[in-house]
Amino acid sequence: MTIPFFPRAGEVLMCDFKGFVPPEMVKVRPVIVVSPRLPYRADIAAIVPISLTAPKHDLPFCFKLSKNYHPEELDELPCWAKADMVMNIGTYRLNGFKVGRRKWEYPRLSAADLAGVRHAILCGLGLDRVEKND
Repeated sequence: MTIPFFPRAGEVLMCDFKGFVPPEMVKVRPVIVVSPRLPYRADIAAIVPISLTAPKHDLPFCFKLSKNYHPEELDELPCWAKADMVMNIGTYRLNGFKVGRRKWEYPRLSAADLAGVRHAILCGLGLDRVEKND
């Protein structure tokens, strides 16, 4: 079952990447919605996946979140936004976190975490170094 609304920037949802092909993501995993609703894009959202696996290298496009936003896991569990893997996906792939019988949660990032993820996206796209004259 997909979400019955358009997600807001900063919401943490589950995304089903079924149909993708390795080395792309191919499993269900938590993601952060990073785009607002844009005109003429009612069924597409920009997302960044979340991983519990620490990056092998300290890179600016892997942003460590201040807490784990998954409602059924410990807040202290370290997790990272993999901002080099930003992508646009259909909202039909998104769902909330099922936390009970017919009960769903839709956590939201703190403002500081969302700002950090957005900066990491710029780093992942190489846009953090763009000069004014480019």
